[in-house]
Amino acid sequence: MKKFVVSARKYRPDTFESVIGQGSVTTTLKNSIRTGHLAHAYLFCGPRGVGKTTCARIFAKTINCMNLKENTEACNECVSCRSFDESRAFNIHELDAASNNSVDDIRNLIDQVRVPPQVGRYSIYIIDEVHMLSQQAFNAFLKTLEEPPSHAIFILATTEKQKIIPTILSRCQIFDFNRIGIDDMVEHLAYVAKKEDITVEADVLDIIAQKADGSMRDALSVLDQIASFTNSQITYVKVVESLNILDFSHYFELTDAFLAGDVVKAFLIFDKILKKGFDAHHFVNGLSKHFRDLLVCKDEQTLVLLEVGPSMKQQYKEQAAGSDAAFLFRALEIAGECDIHFRSSKNQRLHVELMLIKICNIKAEKKNLIVEHSEPGSEMVQEEQPPLKKETPLKKGGPEKNHLTGNHITGQDFKTPSSVSIKDALNKMNKTEGDEDEPDLSVEVFTGDNPEAVPEKEFTQEELTHQWLLYAKKIKDEMPRSYSMLKSQLPALKEGYTISLKLINKSQAEDFNSRIREGLLDFLRDNLRNKLITIDINIAEDNVYNSKRPYTAEEKFKYMAGKNPVLQKLKQEFNLDFE
Repeated sequence: MKKFVVSARKYRPDTFESVIGQGSVTTTLKNSIRTGHLAHAYLFCGPRGVGKTTCARIFAKTINCMNLKENTEACNECVSCRSFDESRAFNIHELDAASNNSVDDIRNLIDQVRVPPQVGRYSIYIIDEVHMLSQQAFNAFLKTLEEPPSHAIFILATTEKQKIIPTILSRCQIFDFNRIGIDDMVEHLAYVAKKEDITVEADVLDIIAQKADGSMRDALSVLDQIASFTNSQITYVKVVESLNILDFSHYFELTDAFLAGDVVKAFLIFDKILKKGFDAHHFVNGLSKHFRDLLVCKDEQTLVLLEVGPSMKQQYKEQAAGSDAAFLFRALEIAGECDIHFRSSKNQRLHVELMLIKICNIKAEKKNLIVEHSEPGSEMVQEEQPPLKKETPLKKGGPEKNHLTGNHITGQDFKTPSSVSIKDALNKMNKTEGDEDEPDLSVEVFTGDNPEAVPEKEFTQEELTHQWLLYAKKIKDEMPRSYSMLKSQLPALKEGYTISLKLINKSQAEDFNSRIREGLLDFLRDNLRNKLITIDINIAEDNVYNSKRPYTAEEKFKYMAGKNPVLQKLKQEFNLDFE
């Protein structure tokens, strides 16, 4: 039987041209060989399986080649190239720092560096996983790395550059290797599959490439594994079964259920996923990625960020066309919150099911919100109004003190009655954006020179309370303390459009006047269509807040004895005193 060699070794690149996905690195190395600008130390760093050690070997072989080709590739015919190919080169040395990381190992290397090469011009030392060297070994290596013999070149390779001490980094030319792209990986996998007579269905190689996460070595290992499982007849179903991958179709079905608000169907799909043995946390992460991919498909410019096959890409485009961006943003937010709190949840299945319920109710919540704020008393624009002069529209989310004009308006100098669309207020109260079908939410401010252009509108206590709570909800995130105060201290409507507000102490009154008074007045005047609204603050005459509080032990005792005379009698009988 012919000996089997894994694809990662069998198809390992042996020339710069055959290296995949590292064009900038190979071009720089070839140019340095051609011009003779060779450094004494190089550091190759990057993720696993992207070609660091492979490039180090090709570089070492090409440096000592005696008959370079015109494209700066090794000839594979000279004595140096043949000895390298046959693994008997005495001028190229490889050291695994993971198992040779002591000071003694580095000392042996330093002694070996002094010996000039027998064949070729340079002795090249490839040290793999160099970050595994101990601190003492790094210190012993410093002097030699900085001033090696003229015939010595060091090539260091690592996956964790941050673990290498700065004194080593400063002595090396550093090359950062990139993760191999999906397209490059799929192209190479197709080449290997053709060479090995492996039949592959469409979109299968994309799944393998995504599973490899940028590592060509991992991708080739997965290809070998699936080829053995399927007897070289690789299908999409077999790949999903072999790699234990959650099929994309589940996410498409779930999204359809979310858009339809079908909680029952969403629960059944999730239950089917769990019965197949998939981890619930893995499902949540996959669902977040699915929403992200749908958002990517909303714009042709970002479509290139979608790393799936052609047929799968068409499915994403079709579902993205039926999903508005506001829904996807909110769904991503809910899935993200579920991911953050998943590990700390006592009942993780229930935690995920609550996420499914919330996503299914996104559309319903939006409809309820619009209906709730469309009731009588919340309308801000009267149907019959005289024509007004139009000013420049302002953007959404203006200054807090006056979200319409930005001016500080008081009861005496209010001169600019205005009208605003209710959609602007709804947009500020809710983080969720409206549907794409909704009109533009930008605010248009109108002014007029005639003070009677907009008459003062009568309003009821109910309408006042409604608008008061709307403003409290508006400032909830930015000023939670003020929000609590407005929720607990509701206003009372007096004669002459005066609002009576009862606060518990002077500190609360000062906080109200400095932080929210002007913004609240502006909001109420605009939304209730009455410029004569004023706020009258009354501080509660409560001994608990305004009288002198007991401080010393004697004052506290007198205060308590006033409420319970028995304490005074007890003190006298036992002749008690204060400490």
